[in-house]
Amino acid sequence: MTLADFNSILQTTELPVAYRSFPEGDLKNPPPNPPFVCYLETDTNNFSADGIVYARIVRLAVELYTEKKDIEVERKVEKALSSFYWNKSEEYLDDEECYFTLYELEVVLNG
Repeated sequence: MTLADFNSILQTTELPVAYRSFPEGDLKNPPPNPPFVCYLETDTNNFSADGIVYARIVRLAVELYTEKKDIEVERKVEKALSSFYWNKSEEYLDDEECYFTLYELEVVLNG
């Protein structure tokens, strides 16, 4: 799997998706309003063999931003992630006035 493949999986949610963050934009291309998804590599948990990285295992964070607690939108993300083992946490971001739901998972990347 590549990050582009993972992006395609997240695109199945039909939500706006970006790696790390959306560009600040301008009047013609403003960033999206919630709900939207951002994802990023947080670190690695590589598998080694013979003193080298045999399998590149990357920890990913999938961040869902919503204006209110939205179970239906969460289920869309969870359906997209159904072929992975993930953990979920949630908090309310006072400064942004939105909910932040975090899905953490590991994937083997080959590109």
